[in-house]
Amino acid sequence: MSAVVVIDPDAFLDTEDGRIWTPERNAEAWRLALAALRAALAADSVERLVVVCGLQGAGKSTWIARQQPQAGRVYLDAALPGRRHRAPILAVARACGVAAEAVWIRAPLSVALERNRRRAPDRQVPESSIRSVDRLFEPPSDAEGFAAVRIVDATSLPG
Repeated sequence: MSAVVVIDPDAFLDTEDGRIWTPERNAEAWRLALAALRAALAADSVERLVVVCGLQGAGKSTWIARQQPQAGRVYLDAALPGRRHRAPILAVARACGVAAEAVWIRAPLSVALERNRRRAPDRQVPESSIRSVDRLFEPPSDAEGFAAVRIVDATSLPG
């Protein structure tokens, strides 16, 4: 059985001193994440990209961790609040000939904020950022180019 392949742009913010966020580091993290995504999807064995989106603290990483490893599947773990944020991901998938599926971890703002408060300090997202993503969030749709869209109720996840 193969391991679950997950690309999380936030992982590229990690340092020996914890996760450090600045606008410049975030831009570089996304550049590295897209390069990692291109490399992962270029493998002949990859058949599906699963784009897991939703509020920070919704339970995206928790949901991914609960999935059974499946050969040919790559997960992208990021908030991706709008169609414009998801478009570059879908473009990479199309260029690699890989079908993309969206999984929206739908969480009430109150749940996401509470889960965020329970994170380690260097893993916490500023509350203003979570509120902004909540305000801007556009549910993913097949009109964007997803082969399928699933909605997962975040309150059904531990956390």
